[in-house]
Amino acid sequence: MKKFLNDTETLLHQSLDGFAHCHRELLELDPDYRFVARRPPRRDKVALISGGGSGHEPLHAGLVGRGMLDAACPGQIFTSPTPDQMLAAAEHVGGAPGVLFIVKNYEGDVMNFAMASELVTGRTATLIVNDDVAVQNSTYTTGRRGIAGTLVVEKILGAAAERGLDLSRLVELGERANAATRSMGVALTSCTVPAVGRPTFELGSGEMEMGVGIHGEPGRRRVALASADAIASELVAAILEDFSSELSGEVLLFVNGFGATPLLELYLVYDAAHRALLQRGLKVARSLVGSYVTSLDMAGCSVTITRLDAELRELWDDPVATAALSWGG
Repeated sequence: MKKFLNDTETLLHQSLDGFAHCHRELLELDPDYRFVARRPPRRDKVALISGGGSGHEPLHAGLVGRGMLDAACPGQIFTSPTPDQMLAAAEHVGGAPGVLFIVKNYEGDVMNFAMASELVTGRTATLIVNDDVAVQNSTYTTGRRGIAGTLVVEKILGAAAERGLDLSRLVELGERANAATRSMGVALTSCTVPAVGRPTFELGSGEMEMGVGIHGEPGRRRVALASADAIASELVAAILEDFSSELSGEVLLFVNGFGATPLLELYLVYDAAHRALLQRGLKVARSLVGSYVTSLDMAGCSVTITRLDAELRELWDDPVATAALSWGG
């Protein structure tokens, strides 16, 4: 294992120190490393709080800032944050309008955020993101996993919260955005958790895992390595098949890298996915390409498709200023 590392015990805290110092104009780090929060906090709006195991950077801390999250709670690598972290974050950024927890559908995250919501004084609600179409149940989940589509939901809700929508309206909007979003990924290599020191799973030089999860969980099947066109076509077909009704009109296409895939290859996959969508009569109205929801050093990517209506498109376009995403005024 070759990694930039001092000690596996201090890796997360030292990384958070570097992250917070680098982006100190946007955010602040809790002295006890329980959360990363927007600087300065806005307590006149519903506070959006997310989090999860580390190793998926820039998700979630990199999405803290104007127009997205108000706070993010980082757990140890691939391990859920604890309820006390979420409670501390809610007390720091929450105000009278309430707190909305945005949670990827993994059993540890769901359980700990539920416990935190019971401890928070004031109004709270929880939104579960479950965009992965690859498998219905896995080692980590009951129901579908939450993967790269989480970023889409957080961006849309962040814009809406910035506009001043109330808690109940945000929950309704979040459920609609989640229902409009589907994702599926493919791995070319495993990731290596630093504390373990060896790959989570083994793939032969001519193999890939279709439908892999962001912690290295197995997907639909292990198959022979194929061309980018063939891979993108299969991912797009699986996603479109999963929509309850035939998809038409405008979509957002998001190609997400898992940490070790260069942009050269991600844009190649985007081109292939874009052509596949055009062949099905869909218009790609908005796009995003990059490594935003990673799995440490895994080579691979996921494709996310969101059905857009006028409101979702406008909210996606709204200004955002975070460490990972920034556009608009």
